[in-house]
Amino acid sequence: MLFIALGVTVTKTPSWALTEENLLFLEAWRAVDRAYVDKTFNGQSWFRYRENALRTEPMNTREETYAAIRKMVATLDDPFTRFLEPKKFKSLRSGTRSTVTGVGLSIGYPKKDTSDSGLVVISAAPGGPAFKAGVLSGDFILAIDDSSTESMEIYDAAERLQGPEGSKVELAVRHGSETRHLSLIREKVLLNPVKSRVCRPAGLGEDGPLVGYIKLTSFTQNASDAVREAIETMRGNNVNSFILDLRDNSGGLFPEGVEIAKIWLDKGVIVYICDSQGVRDIYETDGSNATASSEPLVVLVNKGTASASEILAGAFKDNKRAVLIGEPTYGKGKIQSVFELSDGSGLAITVARYETPAHIDIDKVGIIPDRTLPVSFPNDEDSFCGCLQDPASACYLNKVELFSR
Repeated sequence: MLFIALGVTVTKTPSWALTEENLLFLEAWRAVDRAYVDKTFNGQSWFRYRENALRTEPMNTREETYAAIRKMVATLDDPFTRFLEPKKFKSLRSGTRSTVTGVGLSIGYPKKDTSDSGLVVISAAPGGPAFKAGVLSGDFILAIDDSSTESMEIYDAAERLQGPEGSKVELAVRHGSETRHLSLIREKVLLNPVKSRVCRPAGLGEDGPLVGYIKLTSFTQNASDAVREAIETMRGNNVNSFILDLRDNSGGLFPEGVEIAKIWLDKGVIVYICDSQGVRDIYETDGSNATASSEPLVVLVNKGTASASEILAGAFKDNKRAVLIGEPTYGKGKIQSVFELSDGSGLAITVARYETPAHIDIDKVGIIPDRTLPVSFPNDEDSFCGCLQDPASACYLNKVELFSR
């Protein structure tokens, strides 16, 4: 989740003459000072750090200043608070696009309580080059074009994965104890966030009520409108219950997650936004935007379910609106805002954390589902209906059991 904030002012500068480079460093310091969620700044005096850095860190060129800012941010020991050079900041600020040219991977940092190195795959876009090569959620990207990812910033990795359509990128990918070396051709990956199917469960006859399946892969602009449209279309086809598939949904636009929650909830808290002082904001619904607040609902989750999709899953679980089935989610409970500096560079800063309606902090833990899925259960929407229709299938799910708690 990213919010955008533009412009940072500088106050209370030291008494000695400041250079242009010093002033840029102070902009970055002030942005963190005002916005960072942890007001202990990882157990250090933030003011003293500023004074020492201005006296001792070389800031004679723009690159030296950038290095000083990176060093300062690194002291927070927060992988999601990062400095962004102008090109990277512009790319991030451009927002969620409908297409991207690359290999179709959403990546993140390994959890701190593990010994894993590299970058972890949160999800692979269905139909993208990585997906077709068999890259799965939870795999680790060890190298990109022979460059190790052990200390690579996530924005640098994302930039390396993208490139001209038809160009090649080499990846070293670890799955369990096996490491594969993949040569992938970059493609334009269409980020169509919503796919849907109407399924006829076994044993209910030709005229029996049907099940609507909605696969939501990301929270792009207008994703909530697409979900609402899918519900209305399927309801007109004798659908009286729904399955919302959030597996391998790594998040996206926070407001879209809130709007999608409002479609399914008649009332209640969706999420609490908290900072160092406690709850600072509450997102809730009164039911005025509800489209499907009464039909039975199952939500599918896995370890690739992250960020905004975890907010949605948590809202459904704590409001007892849906049955969650699958495996524990990724566990990203922090919120970043983006701040622009005067030279076009910027900072992504962790400004808050969120809690589910039951005041559960899911960071590094994830949301625990109510039940697990069969190991053989398919990930793609084309195969899903077969698991409801064929009792002889290894992934068969009885409709009554599926929707029961």
